[in-house]
Parts: sequence; C-alpha cells; structure tokens
Amino acid sequence: IDDNIMFDDFVKDAISVLDYFIKTNQFNHIYIIGHSQGSLVGMLAAANGADGFISIAGVAQPIDNIVIEQIEKTYPVFSKDAKRVFSTLRKGQKTNNYPTELGAIFNKDVQGFMINWMQYNPVDEIKKLNMPILILQGSKDLQVETKEAYQLNKVVPQSKLAIIELMNHVLVPIEGDN
Repeated sequence: IDDNIMFDDFVKDAISVLDYFIKTNQFNHIYIIGHSQGSLVGMLAAANGADGFISIAGVAQPIDNIVIEQIEKTYPVFSKDAKRVFSTLRKGQKTNNYPTELGAIFNKDVQGFMINWMQYNPVDEIKKLNMPILILQGSKDLQVETKEAYQLNKVVPQSKLAIIELMNHVLVPIEGDN
C-alpha cells in the first residue's frame, strides 16, 4: 500500500460512484454491497443517498480488535505486541517497534492507513443507516466469524440476517472442517 493511501480514499471513491449513479437517474433504486473490509466502506458510502445496504462478511468491531483476535488465535505469542502497537496507532502515532513476524500488518507504510481505518466502529456506522439492510455471512468463514454478523444484526434489529451454510470468506461452499 502506498503510504499516502488512506481508508477514507476507498470511502470517497465509493461515494463518488454512488453520486454518479444518483445523478444519472437511470435506476429506480441503488443498493451498496460491501464485502469484508468493503462492508465498512459500503456502510459509510450508503449513508450518502443509497436506497439500501448489503454487508457480506462484514465485521462489527473496529479493525484493531479483529486483528488482535486473529493474532490471539493463530500466533498467541504476539498478542501482547499487537496490542501495544495498536495502542500506539490509536494515539495517531506510527512506530517501528514491532516484531518482524508482524511486519505484514504493521509495516510503516500501512500504519497511516490502519490509523485512519481504526477510527471507525462498524456497529456505530451501521446504526446511522435508515434503509433496508441485509447482512450475509458464511458459516464456514474462517476470517470473519458469524458472531460479527449477529452483532451487526443486533444493533440494527430491522436488518435481515442470512447465514449461508458452508460458505467461506470468498463465497465458495466448503465441505468438511476447512
């Protein structure tokens, strides 16, 4: 990631596309669909005039909480380090003080992007949407757990929730344990 690209750039792009289609007036309804990280992007964009929103494998927590959970499950030895680095990022500060093993997550040129992304809490953002909302989640998604979809649905009770059996994070049916 270019260290000049921010999470908000994705949101601005999505809003520009929404604005374009609103101005062309060629469609009766415009729904925003966001997958994974794009779910939060879609929530933020949909608030700018969409008629509905669909979240696919979207999370309900700020990204730092999600990443810490994932690290605790896969590399628990680095949990304390991850929490420390995210604490620094939450203050808007960058750092070089992280284990090399976590470089893909905390590389200096992605830290600005992460700082920007961390400011958003998906449960707060989805509550701002006054439109039809569909929340889709796969039962075999190893990246985003079903609890995230249930939490999004809980904070917006008028939303519809569908757990797709056997679907993984990339929308492919999976048989067995993986």
